[in-house]
Amino acid sequence: MKRFAHSVPNLSDETLWEPLSDHLRDVAGMAGKFGDPLGLGVWAHVAGLLHDIGKASDAYQSYIRGKGSSPDHSTAGAREAVQQFGLPGRFLAFAIAGHHAGLADGKMLNERLCKKLEKYTGWEAYTGALPALTSLADKRRNPEKNFSQAFFVRMLFSCLVDADFLATEAFYSPGATLKRDGFSAISTLQTRLARFMAGITKDQALGLNGLRHQILTHAVARAELPPGLFTMTVPTGGGKTLASLSFALRHAVKHGLCRVIYVAPYTSIIDQTAQVFKNALGDEDVLEHHSGLDWEEAEKEGDPDGVQKLRNATENWVSPIIVTTAVQFFESLFAAKPSACRKLHNMARSVIVLDEAQTLPLPVLRPCLAALEELTLNYGASVVLCTATQPAWRRQDGALPSIKGSRQLGLDIPQSRELAPDPVGLFAALKRVRVEVLPSPVTDADIAARFAEQERMLCIVNSRAHAKSLFDEIAALPGARHLTTLMCAAHRSEVLTQIREDLADQRPVRLVATSLIEAGVDIDFAEVWRARTGLDSIAQAAGRCNREGKQAGLGRVVVFTPAARQAPKAFRAFAQAAEGALNMPDPLGLDAVHRYFRELYFNRGAERLDALMIDGLPGVLKAISDADLPFASIAEAFKLIDETMRGVIVNWQGRVTEALAALRAAPVPPRNVMRKLQLFTVPVPEAMWKVLRASGGIQPIRPEDYGERFMLVENSRLYDDTTGLLTSDEGVLIF
Repeated sequence: MKRFAHSVPNLSDETLWEPLSDHLRDVAGMAGKFGDPLGLGVWAHVAGLLHDIGKASDAYQSYIRGKGSSPDHSTAGAREAVQQFGLPGRFLAFAIAGHHAGLADGKMLNERLCKKLEKYTGWEAYTGALPALTSLADKRRNPEKNFSQAFFVRMLFSCLVDADFLATEAFYSPGATLKRDGFSAISTLQTRLARFMAGITKDQALGLNGLRHQILTHAVARAELPPGLFTMTVPTGGGKTLASLSFALRHAVKHGLCRVIYVAPYTSIIDQTAQVFKNALGDEDVLEHHSGLDWEEAEKEGDPDGVQKLRNATENWVSPIIVTTAVQFFESLFAAKPSACRKLHNMARSVIVLDEAQTLPLPVLRPCLAALEELTLNYGASVVLCTATQPAWRRQDGALPSIKGSRQLGLDIPQSRELAPDPVGLFAALKRVRVEVLPSPVTDADIAARFAEQERMLCIVNSRAHAKSLFDEIAALPGARHLTTLMCAAHRSEVLTQIREDLADQRPVRLVATSLIEAGVDIDFAEVWRARTGLDSIAQAAGRCNREGKQAGLGRVVVFTPAARQAPKAFRAFAQAAEGALNMPDPLGLDAVHRYFRELYFNRGAERLDALMIDGLPGVLKAISDADLPFASIAEAFKLIDETMRGVIVNWQGRVTEALAALRAAPVPPRNVMRKLQLFTVPVPEAMWKVLRASGGIQPIRPEDYGERFMLVENSRLYDDTTGLLTSDEGVLIF
């Protein structure tokens, strides 16, 4: 019986089927090619040869011909890897055994290696002789115990599953590769950006634009430095977005790196940043990868083939410019499923710009830093920590705590690898606000009174409920606006567009918002009030005040304590750590920022900077160091956002009527419907979701097929065109 890897549905002509030897050869060749720049080419090649040898069994060949059920074909290659190569073969075994189901915990892998399998004798005829594995002696050890080993397995797994997918796709859809290739070379993009930057900096040698030009020039000059870790400490308004991209492209060209990955904390930043990049580089080379992207609308507006190419690129990040969220980036680095891990090998030999770096959540800080360090230690990447408030992650800053009184935590980044010229001088030159800290609690009525006096003012508070109640106080004033995540993304985007137009035309804008407005939203007010929180958030809020420096004198930023409102639990540790810094002469100066982060990290302790529960025990890094690489358990636990949120769909202004109809008519979500609906989804806490469900405020769409996966806000009274979904602090609906 001839052995095949894949058959063709509804066709009995086996001459059209894919021989097993061809598939193993193609996957091995492609995986090895992916692994070569990472120093694991031979390992990936061997994984490709062994991954499907279980298909050599009579049982699988009967199944592929329509007889019987599908037998396990992944464990055979994992078993042979261990038998052929001993302990090193265990790394291969993780990747091979998981190439369909995902990386397993070590104890589960042990069980699979011992299970009874269908006979697959004669597999050697399809693989040929296996090459000897290369030494890993050139891999440096991450300071976190066993982390380099775990990361090596993830990278090996990524090479294998991406190659397996692409090779299988090439067999079934030979033309698919035409819609995956054709991106511009990094050198072409660097030239294109340099030309763009020359156009916007021409005749702008004075004032703010002159400082931006100095920052740009200095950053680009630093691109000659060897790959590794960098910082870029630039105050808001210093032009760090385009300066960091200019550095990244020049650095990539100089050192033969493959792409630029721009990581931002929020989709609001991504939308804005991606548009800036597209203006400079063109649309087809810039990939946005986040949950709010509507590919269907993009296809209507542009070249369908070009959009399809970018859509495909989200699977494995082959585009030269990636703009993505911190959630997508870091959760992929700790994922276990093949679909999430395909992109990992393309993170290697990339320039990774981590925008607003200080926003990484504290419970996952140490694992995230370990991943960034590993990418630079062993996989040829450069990482730029780009922010106005550097979070003192350098080991020499002494801000991160030690582990049991011994090793100092942090990244080794010498001052010579700072991309901004004279950060202290920049902060002085770009100072555009003065900070007032009010000593006594302030009522909503007090803030409303100030809103009445100031036509263009922003107030940022710490909860959506507080934003709603404060907005109610000012709703009758001209230009009163409200912006929170109780509004769907499409609604928020439209409101922001209107606000920018009104500000540009000097019309009244009195805006109440939550922290979503702080990072990356290009908006400029004469006066900003900020409820007490962490100093980094206060600095971000200040970045929305006198942003372009056009006011006479300094803008006014007021930090206040809301009366009769306790800060949400998530904000308290940050607000407490900020107390000392807010009492310093310049609360937003570099000394104050350093003091704030030192207080924040030392108050937490090393254990609370790696606090996710893995199999009932705290710590991702501890689980890796103590256990047999529990990949699946870590992936299940690793979430950047710890509060469980559930989305509810709102048919705002009837804009998703067609998408909802398509969903109701199909037992499987139609293409692009999910992405469309994400723009009209409001995230709510689990408790609030349950109240909505129990009251009938939300109803499931096609529950016989989807269960409660898609929940629609049926009651039109629950969504307001000004404030979004109507709820109270306790999650009880307001009718």
